[in-house]
Amino acid sequence: MGILSKVGGGLVDLSVIAWDTVIALMNLFTPKLKESEVVPRGAPGHRGSWPEYVPPTDGDSRSACAMLNAMANHGILPHDGKNITFTQLNRTVRQTFNFAASFCFFVPNFSARFLNKSYSKDRFDLADLSMHADNAIEHDASLTRQDAALVPDQGKPDLGLVHDLLEEATGKLSNGTPLLTKSDLSRALSKRRVDARKTNPRYTESFFHNMFGSANSSTMLSIFGGRVEDLRPMLVEERFADHWEPRILDRYGLTMAKFNGTVLPVERGVDVKKYQ
Repeated sequence: MGILSKVGGGLVDLSVIAWDTVIALMNLFTPKLKESEVVPRGAPGHRGSWPEYVPPTDGDSRSACAMLNAMANHGILPHDGKNITFTQLNRTVRQTFNFAASFCFFVPNFSARFLNKSYSKDRFDLADLSMHADNAIEHDASLTRQDAALVPDQGKPDLGLVHDLLEEATGKLSNGTPLLTKSDLSRALSKRRVDARKTNPRYTESFFHNMFGSANSSTMLSIFGGRVEDLRPMLVEERFADHWEPRILDRYGLTMAKFNGTVLPVERGVDVKKYQ
């Protein structure tokens, strides 16, 4: 990427951060959405009514992200996971999970940049997002996937890893429903990073990828409220639980500013030395 492109990208990022801050302030002074009204009327999933789940078949493209794969499995994105526009991803992710508009622009735009594609003109397949590179979002020590060096196809979850993750849950709702907590995720990430370093001779780690790992994990707390009963079908089958809806009730969606309030404590709580 040329120096002008890098500068341009940096200016876009700064603009998105400013935009995100405004949205975060708007959320503070506007009423919350009502439960069952989080997914907008007319969008798939409104009032917890999700399109039929159809598992992927041979030839379908899937990513390392369970949430995007679930959207394809339910037909919210093309079921084959191919020929998707970045603007389509922006719109459908915002409707499906109630991320803020700033968030929904930033991630697809960032993805377009590391894929060397145009955000406004080009298309991609879900598997493209699993590109393993220093400047990309796919990373080693995922909580639901073996490392790409060991399992190149990142489109399917490792059920053993998923089981281990959900078993970490120590929180409970008043009715006894198990919950993952920030401490649970920090502990799971600590163990996973130690194990990945031991089993993957090409293991790589950076602050950038560690933060993405904590961010990916933190969606389980923010969007799913940490509820294991909702996370199990999402992580095992990449399917929306019946009648599920996002747990974010902010009227203008989950901002990056608010999300960082979960991500940073999760990453700060990682202690690999404890498990070495």
